[in-house]
Amino acid sequence: MKLKRNTILSIAALSCLAIFLGFADLFLGRFAIRILNLSAIYIVLALSLNILNGFTGLFSLGHAGFMAVGAYVSALLTMSPSQKEMNFFLEPIVPFLQNIQLPFVLALIAAGLCAGIAAFIIGFPALRLKDDYLAIATLGFAEIIRVLLTNAQRLTNGAQGLKGITKHSTTPVVWSVAALSVLFTWALTRSSYGRTMKAVRDDEIAAEAMGVNITRVKSVSFVISSFMAGVGGALLGHMITTIDPKMFMLPLTFNILLIVVLGGNGSISGSVIGAIVVTVLMEALRFLDMPMNLLVIKTNGLPGLRMVMFSLLLMLVVLYRQRGLMGNREFSWDAIIGAGKRVFSAGNRAHKNSSKNGIKP
Repeated sequence: MKLKRNTILSIAALSCLAIFLGFADLFLGRFAIRILNLSAIYIVLALSLNILNGFTGLFSLGHAGFMAVGAYVSALLTMSPSQKEMNFFLEPIVPFLQNIQLPFVLALIAAGLCAGIAAFIIGFPALRLKDDYLAIATLGFAEIIRVLLTNAQRLTNGAQGLKGITKHSTTPVVWSVAALSVLFTWALTRSSYGRTMKAVRDDEIAAEAMGVNITRVKSVSFVISSFMAGVGGALLGHMITTIDPKMFMLPLTFNILLIVVLGGNGSISGSVIGAIVVTVLMEALRFLDMPMNLLVIKTNGLPGLRMVMFSLLLMLVVLYRQRGLMGNREFSWDAIIGAGKRVFSAGNRAHKNSSKNGIKP
């Protein structure tokens, strides 16, 4: 009976969400649509990092580099020859990319594949390291990718970046990719390979004693995570319609890491909730970077104050809620209904006590 009830509630909730997203462009403003679509992209990116950090136990800080690879590959493959000519005015683009123009879906897949190939090459030496050393190594590789993008003038247009990218990241597209990412991550973590990933996360020595190839599991997880990061980077580029190497620096990885930590390492629904909460808060707190005239405080604008607030939020989560909002648990209708029943019962008890004491409600 509970299973049937939960299925009905899930179908009803997903149907309402689909209807809302289907008509969102009609009644929401451009700014709200941008926040809505950015939430979907951050869901993809948070899930990609959670596969690595939460389910395999690898601490990586190189996600921004793989996002950059995906963004540039997708942009270069979807731009028309005339668009490339306008962008590459200092030096002409390399000949083999001049006349290539692929459909967006193929370019999106190619972006993920190129990011995955880059991860395979980087992971071969880097995954021999553990913990903080792995994080530092992946951070270094991400910086190498950014420097290469800045200096490969004929391939990436260097520091000028790419402008006039076609806006393919519409509401149906980004939320469809986000839904596919959720389904894929859910299926992966509940498969035999997903259980192997969790075994490596919990105890590498015990997993190896059981015959698990630790290096292969880490490599495959790293490649899958980077593939999704490349797809997310491509979606981001096609939403903003302009990219440059400075976009893909450590603060971008920090934002994604904040989502994963806030939502809960090893929780799919936690990543979804964290992505939406952080994206909305990032825009809601933007006034902190602007001039403020309060009763006792007056500032001319403090750029970066918003990120200071996010850093404090991360510190509070680490100190008082180390497992994040969801921990490693998933969203459950039983938990929601149980909490509602407890609140209702507490209200009834308070009402009865007040009646016994002669207090009118």
